[in-house]
Amino acid sequence: MSSVPASAHSPEQNQARQARYNSRKRVNQVALTLSLGAMAFGLFWLIWILWETIRLGVGGLSIALFTEMTPPPNEVGGISNAIYGSFVMVALSALVGTPIGIMAGIYLAEYNPRSLLATSTRFVNDILLSAPSIVIGLFVYAVVVARFKSFSAYAGILALALIVIPVVIRTTENMLLLVPAGLREAAYALGTPKWRVITMVTLRAARAGVITGVLLGIARIAGETAPLLFTALNNQFWNSDLSKPMASLPVTIFKFAMSPYENWQQLAWAGVFLITLAVLGLNILARVLTRQK
Repeated sequence: MSSVPASAHSPEQNQARQARYNSRKRVNQVALTLSLGAMAFGLFWLIWILWETIRLGVGGLSIALFTEMTPPPNEVGGISNAIYGSFVMVALSALVGTPIGIMAGIYLAEYNPRSLLATSTRFVNDILLSAPSIVIGLFVYAVVVARFKSFSAYAGILALALIVIPVVIRTTENMLLLVPAGLREAAYALGTPKWRVITMVTLRAARAGVITGVLLGIARIAGETAPLLFTALNNQFWNSDLSKPMASLPVTIFKFAMSPYENWQQLAWAGVFLITLAVLGLNILARVLTRQK
């Protein structure tokens, strides 16, 4: 049975079709205009923030910035102690949170993913992902700082690790679920034990995605201020003892940016520029690792 040609329709039907087409076209144009406007609005503020960060941050770069400790008001100094403290706490929190997150993600994806334990773990993980970082900082303060009656880098590391773990769990689970089931079945058909299938097949196939999740988790905690205010606090001097308060870039930036002293404000902008470069580098590294070859 042949279809009826468009010319066979009555003029009223053709007019109704044309009206519907014009209406859909107008709606599409309005939606496209609003989408482009929202994108332009967001890009405007993002470019402005980046421009101000570069303009004010580059002016504060100097050798003293990386070699001297935080100075008193209106004196020359740097933020070497804050850079060291941030590097130590971020690195150790990643070392603590990454294995826990990867192993939990493996369990959720590979071992009985519909069990009560797996469902409960996902529920708690979703809460941690959406919880404000200040809540995690208050929790660690109540559990660690208040109990031992001392601020310390250990407490800051614990708070940052609690932020990294849910990010790594979610990314690891999602990446493992994307691995085709045929790879697992082929390995099982050869008599390979489950632990070896996970380590040599599924994890290897999802390696780029898992590493990306770890790097994104590190980038998230690199600029966290609230958890460190309640845990590691701050220190104007160089400190390598993790059981005592330790300086960090986010807290130093917060303190110096709120001050009326020009030299502190310049150091704060320089610290913002350094954190921006670090986060940008981690995001570029994540994209390089996930690039299709």
